[in-house]
Amino acid sequence: MPDRNGKIIDMVRRMAEDILNLLKKCDEYYSGAKISAELGITRAAVWKKIIALRKKGFVIEAVPSKGYRLVRSPDLSADYIKAAVRGGIWKDIIVYDTVASTNELAMAVAAREGAWVNTVIIADSQERGKGRLGRKWVSPPGKNIYMSILLRPELDTRDATMLTLLTAVACTQAIKKISGLPVSIKWPNDLVLSGKKLGGILTEIRADIDKVNLAVIGIGINVNAENEDFSEEIRPIATSIKEGAGKCSSRNELIAGILKQFERDYGILISQGKQSLLDEWKALSSTVGKNVKVAMGDETLIGLAEDIDDNGMLILKLRSGLRRKISSGDITLLR
Repeated sequence: MPDRNGKIIDMVRRMAEDILNLLKKCDEYYSGAKISAELGITRAAVWKKIIALRKKGFVIEAVPSKGYRLVRSPDLSADYIKAAVRGGIWKDIIVYDTVASTNELAMAVAAREGAWVNTVIIADSQERGKGRLGRKWVSPPGKNIYMSILLRPELDTRDATMLTLLTAVACTQAIKKISGLPVSIKWPNDLVLSGKKLGGILTEIRADIDKVNLAVIGIGINVNAENEDFSEEIRPIATSIKEGAGKCSSRNELIAGILKQFERDYGILISQGKQSLLDEWKALSSTVGKNVKVAMGDETLIGLAEDIDDNGMLILKLRSGLRRKISSGDITLLR
């Protein structure tokens, strides 16, 4: 009876999420009787779930006649993130200790029809983290965010680049809300703080001529990394939220914030089209309106990053006055 068993497992998972939601909303103690009444379960069931949550790293105080209080959550918890984004589009959120690459894993399982649609894969560390153009993304444990969103989007192939722009906007807005830092977007996919790289986005798709069948959106953000965590090679050009804010940030809260913002923006894209998101991206851009150097393989161009078009291509006004549309390349801002 796999369907019945699956429903029971889902119900048990939701019970833990419900308890977490109640405890998160209350700074004081929450009585077992009140939790039992609100969730329609026995006090014994509440206690069992409290024990299970403690085993997963949640620090929950239990005081007779007072109840339970959430003291601390593990820094990276699928239960916590699920509770925070529950009721939205996300079917599942899976956290691993270590993977080769969250994008590679997502692409591998997506080969099975219907597998893990609207699923988020998160890892505490990666062995083969990937950036654009085949570059390595250094992924030490306990510090940063490495995650991939797996979607089967309702998009034309020509609009596939909107997924990267949308994700950049969602990440930037979420980081700003949590840290207050003035994060901006460097075309096409970098998150930037004080001129240094804070994070990046790598979107991989499978598509027909006119339709995107599958998208895997990889997100890497330096959250609690410190200067010495970066190699000497990238230290001058990399930063983290901790370096900018002077304090640690919760990876759970940041991931939940990104997923909520992504869901909002994705809904706008599907229901209203892309113009408002393009406008929002431009407002957050550190590239548009700046003189830049664009390296594209053996070709290098210098000019004014004048705008992006409706498909996310950079419109570069050359010194000759001619305009070129750039689909990809390495951007250097010129002073």
